[in-house]
This record gives sequence, structure tokens and C-alpha cells, in this order.
Amino acid sequence: MLLLLLGACSGSPPESLGVHGGRLAPCPTSPNCVSSQASDAAHRVEPLPLTGSPQQTRARLLAILANEPRARLVAQDGKYLRAEFTSRVLRFIDDVEFLVGEQAVDVRSASRLGHADFGVNRERVEHLRRRLGEQP
Repeated sequence: MLLLLLGACSGSPPESLGVHGGRLAPCPTSPNCVSSQASDAAHRVEPLPLTGSPQQTRARLLAILANEPRARLVAQDGKYLRAEFTSRVLRFIDDVEFLVGEQAVDVRSASRLGHADFGVNRERVEHLRRRLGEQP
């Protein structure tokens, strides 16, 4: 019964995920999403910097995601990557997307369920930014 309840916290991935017209999906109005493509301060984060070429940055992101606790890469297609991050206790899933461009990496991190995330998605993006800036 406990496993059933914990599984219910994960939800299904939104159909809007992915790249549409060269952009990641916009954040909903709820405060549980951040995106480098958002125009409002509540949802906006800076894009991630390139570390070398776009291809080198993509490879670095893949290596970082492979070593992040409770992260699982679920999609990669050219310049697009998507990972699922699962919370430790209640097993909530956040979808984190990357779109590697020629100048920077656009990023979007959003909770699947709930309204507020207590800053978890913003902190995750900043954590990934720090990891990306570290020497490999």
C-alpha cells in the first residue's frame, strides 16, 4: 500500500515537454517551475554557460546527470536532454530539460505535481550551474 501511495506522487510527464518551435515549454503560473526562457522574474533563471563547444557542454551535462543522486536521463535528441529528478522521501518527480545552443544552454526545471516547490527547482538549476563550472 505504501508503494502505491509513493508511486502516486510521481505523476505522468506533461505532454508539453520537449522542444516546440525551438523553445522549451513555458512555465505554468504556479511557482514550481523555473526557466531560462521565462520573461517574468518569478520563473526566470539565467541560461547555463557553455563549457567549451556545444558538443563538449552536452557531453559534460550527460556526465553530470549520470552522477547526480536520484536523477535519471529519460530523453536525448540532438541538442535536447531531459532528466527526471526524484525527491528522497515522497518520491516527487521534477522534469529538468536542457536545450544546448551555440551561445548557452537553455534550461527548464519544473515539478510535476503540487503548487509550490520551496525553491527546489531554482536551487537545482544553480547546483547544476556550479557543477558545470567545475573542472571535469
